[in-house]
Amino acid sequence: MSPELALFAQITMNGIAVGAIYALIALGIVLIYKATEVLNFAHGDILVLGAFIAWALIALMGLPFWAALLIVMALMGAFAYGLDALVIRRIAGQPQFSGVMLTIALAFMIRGLVSMIFGPESQSYRTPWSGQSTQVFGVSFANIELVIMGVVLAITLGLWLFFRNTRLGVAMQASSQNQLAAYLNGVQVKRVNSLVFALGGATAAVAGVFLAPIALVDTALWLVTLKALAAIVLGGFGSIPGAILGGLLIGLIEQYAGVYLPHGFKDIAAYLVLIGVLILRPRGILGEAHGRRV
Repeated sequence: MSPELALFAQITMNGIAVGAIYALIALGIVLIYKATEVLNFAHGDILVLGAFIAWALIALMGLPFWAALLIVMALMGAFAYGLDALVIRRIAGQPQFSGVMLTIALAFMIRGLVSMIFGPESQSYRTPWSGQSTQVFGVSFANIELVIMGVVLAITLGLWLFFRNTRLGVAMQASSQNQLAAYLNGVQVKRVNSLVFALGGATAAVAGVFLAPIALVDTALWLVTLKALAAIVLGGFGSIPGAILGGLLIGLIEQYAGVYLPHGFKDIAAYLVLIGVLILRPRGILGEAHGRRV
């Protein structure tokens, strides 16, 4: 394989791995939005809290990686459930802007809590795949990237089966489409919405646990939510398949921009795509068209 083709393959693999994390974060945000019509700006800070708890469990307490992951998923799921049941549910029926401001306030509170408990310093921890790589046709791929892609694929497939084949999954879909009709058919809408928040919190925990070894365990990890929002707009706001597709595309665009475009383009590539999509195709790739006569 030529050096140019090998470099392209390496960049593509990096882009898919990073994009898979963006897709997972975007998926959690879209699930919550479709069920509750709340755009959860605290989602990234739940990710940060999960990453710091994982660091404490792995680096300080010496727990195995997979055990720490399961514990963090359970804790963040319960935490997100409580946020909805005790706080966010109180603004049901209020203008959508109220939800935006409330979740922004919660985001700052969670971030401050993380800094007070764990300190402002960046941390890191090792995974079973740290420093390991696999050779494919002469191209070296980091094992952590392969694991990330496998985990995100498994979660996506698991969620698809869950929504398709379980009563709770069907109830969540019904609630997201029409809460009143779901309630009249016996669905406990408030409980279902809180469970959707819990599901979103668990996916955010997975994203944080796998993102931290690539980056660092730091409060600035919440910024990855901005990339996920760009992915949501690109894929189509409110579309679950669009969130996954958008995340993968944003990851690839970032990596290609970092190598093939002048210095600095990688940092702004996602936002340039966001602006371009809003101007040229506001509904995104898989979103539905919504017109309004003015």
